[in-house]
Amino acid sequence: MIGISKGGFAGSLGILGVPLMALIIPPLQAAAIILPILCFMDIFGLLAYRKRADWRNLWYLVPGAIVGIFIGFLLFNHLSPSFIKILLGAICIVFTLNHYLRKKPADYKTKANFYKGSFWGSISGFTSFVSHAGGPPLQFYMLPQKIDKTLFVGTSVWFFFIINYAKLVPYGLLGQFSTENLGTSLALAPLAPFGIWLGIKLHKIIPEVIFYRIAYLLVLVTGGKLLWDGINGTFGVF
Repeated sequence: MIGISKGGFAGSLGILGVPLMALIIPPLQAAAIILPILCFMDIFGLLAYRKRADWRNLWYLVPGAIVGIFIGFLLFNHLSPSFIKILLGAICIVFTLNHYLRKKPADYKTKANFYKGSFWGSISGFTSFVSHAGGPPLQFYMLPQKIDKTLFVGTSVWFFFIINYAKLVPYGLLGQFSTENLGTSLALAPLAPFGIWLGIKLHKIIPEVIFYRIAYLLVLVTGGKLLWDGINGTFGVF
C-alpha cells in the first residue's frame, strides 16, 4: 500500500501503513520499522519523478517541515499516539467536507503561499515524525492548487525524500533502530519496488479528474480511520 502511494497513485493510501501494523505491534515500533523502507522507496520514487516538481512550493514547505520534525523529536516520548490520531483525523475530515460542501466556482484554485506552505509544512513534518502521517497536511496545502497531477506527485516525492532522510538522525538518537526492527524492515523491503511500479502504472492510466476525486475520498476515509483509532485508544469506547 505504501509503495503504491509512493508510485504516485492515491497518495493518502500510504498513511494507513503504521495504523495497520499497529494492530499487531506498538505504534512507535511500527514507525521505526517503516522508516528505512520509506527511505528505500524514496530512491525509486525520485528516479521516476526527479525532473517534475514545483520548486517554489518546496522552498515554502521544507523549512517548516524541518521545524516540525525537531518539535516531534523533542516531544516524542511525551505525546500520546492516540491524541495525534484524533487531531489528524479531525483535520482530514473537516478539510474534505469543506472541499465538498463549500460553494465555490468550478475553476477555483489557490496559489503557492509562503505562510500557508510553512504552516502546513511544519504540521506535515511533525505528524510525519510521530507516525509517518505527513501526507494529509501536505495535501491540504497542495490539492486546492489543482496543479498538474504529475507535478503534484513529483513535488510530494521530493518533499518526503528530504524529510524522511532528515528523520533518520533523530530516530537513531531515540534508539529506534534495534536489530529486531531493522531485520523486519529488511524482510519487508523487497515489496517496495513492486508497489512503486504498480503505483506508477496506475498514475499513468487514471485521468486527472478521477485522480483528484480518489485523493480527496481517501483523505476522508483515512481521517475517519485515524479518528476512530484515536478515540478508541483514548477512551476504549469501541
